[in-house]
Amino acid sequence: MSTAQTESARSAPSAGRAWPVILCWVAVALDGFDLVVLGAVIPTLSKSGDLGFTDSSLTLASTLGLVGVGLGAVTIGPLADRFGRRRSLIASIALFSLLTIAVAFAPDVPTFITLRFLAGLGLGACLPTALAYMTEAARPGRGGTAVTRMMTGYHVGAVLTALLALWLVEDRGWESMFIVGGVAGLLVVPVLWAKLPESETYLRAVAERESGAATSVPRSADVVRGAYLRVSIGLWVASFMGLLLVYGLNTWLPKIMGEAGYSITAGTQLLLVLNLGAVIGLLVAGAIADVRGKKPTVLAWFGLAAVFLALLSVKLESTLAVYAAVLLAGIFVFSAQVLVYAFVGHLYPPEIRGTALGMSAGVGRIGAIVGPSLGGLLVTAGIAYPWGFYAFALAAVLAVVAMSLVPAHVRDRAAEAARA
Repeated sequence: MSTAQTESARSAPSAGRAWPVILCWVAVALDGFDLVVLGAVIPTLSKSGDLGFTDSSLTLASTLGLVGVGLGAVTIGPLADRFGRRRSLIASIALFSLLTIAVAFAPDVPTFITLRFLAGLGLGACLPTALAYMTEAARPGRGGTAVTRMMTGYHVGAVLTALLALWLVEDRGWESMFIVGGVAGLLVVPVLWAKLPESETYLRAVAERESGAATSVPRSADVVRGAYLRVSIGLWVASFMGLLLVYGLNTWLPKIMGEAGYSITAGTQLLLVLNLGAVIGLLVAGAIADVRGKKPTVLAWFGLAAVFLALLSVKLESTLAVYAAVLLAGIFVFSAQVLVYAFVGHLYPPEIRGTALGMSAGVGRIGAIVGPSLGGLLVTAGIAYPWGFYAFALAAVLAVVAMSLVPAHVRDRAAEAARA
C-alpha cells in the first residue's frame, strides 16, 4: 500500500467536517497563548527576582522566543509538504507543549531562555501547517473565510490566557501558566491523532506524484525562483509589515495613548477595543475576500488600516470618536495580515503551499520583533505620540505597495512548458 493510500485510510469522511475546523482553531489559539504568556509573567519575574532575571534578560527571552517561532515557521514548510499536514501539526504541538512545561522547571535564566527558544520552534510550526490545512479543507471559493475564522482563535486564546493569568499567577506562581499551557497542548495531541484526517488535497497531490500522473511537480525551492519569486517577495514584505503592526500596536498602544494624555485605564480599555476590532475584522474579511477577490480586499484592508492609524495621530475631542477609531484600526490591521496568508494559500499549488506559508509566516515574525522594538525606540525618544502612529501608518502603506506588485493569479510558464 502506498503512503498516500495509508494516510487516506485516516481521512475517512466519518471524521466529519467539524473536527478539522475545531482542532486547527485550537492550534491557533495556542499561538495566542504564547503571545500573552510571557508578558503576563514578566512583572512577577522582574519583581520577585526569581531565577535572577533582569530587564535585559527578560527582553532577550522575549526576542529569542519570537526568533524560535520564526525559524519553526520556515522549517516546517518543506516538512509539511513532504510528510503531510496531519503529522506535522501533531508533532509541532507535541514539541511545543512538552518544552513549555519544561520552562516551568527551568533552574536558571539561560535554561529558561533556551527552552523558550526551543518551544518557539514547535509553536512556529503550528500556524503555517494549520493555515495550509484549512486552505485545502475549505469548500471551493471559501478559502478566505476558512482562514480568517480560524485565526479568531489567536485572539480568543490571547484573551483567555490574560484572564487565566489574573487568576493563577499571584496564587500559584508564574510557573503555573507554562504548566497549564503545556498540559492543554498535550491534551489536544491524542484528539488530533484520533480525529484529524490528512488533507485530501495533499493526498491527491501525493497520489499523482507517486503514480507518475504529474509530469511536472513543483518543489519547495520553486517558492523562491521562476514565476513565484516576485510573488514571494511581495508577500513576505506584506507579512513583515502586517506582523510589525500587530505586535507593535499590542505592545505599545496603551503607552502611546498615555503620552497623548489618556489615563492608564483608558489605554488598557483601548487595547481591548483594538482586539475586539480584530475579531470583528476576521469574521467579515474572509467572506468579503471570497466574493470580491483576495487581492482587491487585502489592498483595501491595508489601505484603510493606514487611514485609521493616521487618524489616531490626531487628538480627537470626543471619547466615542477615539474608541471608534481604535476599533476600526483593529478591524483592518489584524485581518489584513491574515488575508495575506489566505492569498498565499490561493496563489501556490498544494505541493509547495506549506513551504510558501511557512516562509511568509517566518519572515512575518521578523516584523513581530521589529514592531515592538520600533515602538520602544519612539517611546524612549519621547516622540511615540504622534510619530508612532505615523510610523505604523507608513508600514501599512508599504504593505499596500508590496501587495500591488503581486499578481492576482500565478501562471507558471516553466511548469506549463514541462507539461506540454
